[in-house]
Amino acid sequence: MATAPRPRTSTREPEELGRRLAGWLDTKLPGAKVVNVSVPGSNGMSSETLLFDIEHPDTPLRACALRLAADPAAYTVFPTYDMPRQHRVMRLVAEHTDVPVPRVQWLEEDPGPLGAPFFVMARAEGRVPPDVMPYTYEGNWLYDATDTERAALQEASIALLALLHDQFPAKEAEFLLPAGEGSPLRRHVEAQRAYYDWVVGGLAPSRLIERAFARLEELWPADEGPSVLNWGDARIGNVIYDGFTPAAVLDWEMAAYAPREVDLGWTVYLHRFFQDLTVSFGQPGLPDFLRREDLERRYAELTGHTPRDMEFHTLYAALRHAIVMLRIAYRQAHFGEVEIPADPDGLILHHASLAAMVQGTYW
Repeated sequence: MATAPRPRTSTREPEELGRRLAGWLDTKLPGAKVVNVSVPGSNGMSSETLLFDIEHPDTPLRACALRLAADPAAYTVFPTYDMPRQHRVMRLVAEHTDVPVPRVQWLEEDPGPLGAPFFVMARAEGRVPPDVMPYTYEGNWLYDATDTERAALQEASIALLALLHDQFPAKEAEFLLPAGEGSPLRRHVEAQRAYYDWVVGGLAPSRLIERAFARLEELWPADEGPSVLNWGDARIGNVIYDGFTPAAVLDWEMAAYAPREVDLGWTVYLHRFFQDLTVSFGQPGLPDFLRREDLERRYAELTGHTPRDMEFHTLYAALRHAIVMLRIAYRQAHFGEVEIPADPDGLILHHASLAAMVQGTYW
C-alpha cells in the first residue's frame, strides 16, 4: 500500500484546461484573467477539480474551484455525471441549512468549452483529512492531533449530518429519487444494483457483491424510517476544515433522497474501511475515533432520531463501496496498472470485512 501508485484519473492536461477556461471566462467576464491554475493532489476518482484565481475589478469572486465532469476517455467510475444536479443541490443546501457549502457561481452545461459540463464555485481554504495515505496512517495532521482535537472534529462532523437532515425540507429533495417503483430506500438499492450490472457488464461478476445484495434482502428494515436529503459521500475526507471546524462540505455527486441511516452508515463504514486497512498493514490507526456507537449515540442526541437497522446500513455502505472499488480496479486494468485475477473479489480492498458483514460476524 505504501508504494502503490495512485490510480490514473484523467487524460486531460491542466495547462490546456487552463487555456480553454480563460477563453470561456472571457464570455462571462470580458477582460478577466485566469491565473494560478492548478490541480489539487487529492483530485477525486470521479469528477475532477481545477483551482484558479480570477483577476477582474468587477467580481467579488477571486479564489475559485471548478468541478468538471469526468473525462470520458478515462474509463469513468460512474455511468453519468449530472453537473446541474450537483449545482442545484449545493445551491439548495446553502439556501435552506447552516451546513457550510461553497458558494456556487456559474454552471456550464455545454461540453464544448472544456470537453464536459462543469460549474464554478468559491474556493474554501483549509485542510482535508487525506485519503492517500489515509488519515488513519501516522504522519498527517489529523493523526498527529491530540485526542481532544480529534474529538472536536468528530463532534463537528456528525453535527453536519444532523444539520443537513433536520434543516433541509425533505420535500425539496424528492427530485433526487431514482426512477422506478417502491420506497426511497428500495429505489436507492435498485439504482445501486443497476450500477453494479453496468460495472460488470461483459466482465466476470463478483460473487461477494451478489451475496451482499442477497443478505441485504434478509436484513431489510421492517420500518425504513423517514427519508431526508442525504449528502451521499458523507465522510470527513470530503470536508475542508479550518483547524478542526468544518469550513466547507464538498462532493455532492452522490446526494440522494433516502433514510437518514444511509448517510450515517456511509460515515461509519468509510472510516472503518481506512481503519481496517491501516491495521492490516501493522499500524494501530485511530481505534477510538469515529466509532459506530459514538456516532449513533451523538446523532440521536442531536436529532432526536435513534438510528435503526445499522447492520443493514453499514453492510449497504460496504457493498456500495465495493462496487466503486471494483470499477476503479477495472479502470486500473484498462490503463495497464493492474492485472485482473481469476477471482475479481480480490480486487475489492475490503473483501474480508464485507464478507464478515455478510456472514454477520463483523460487528
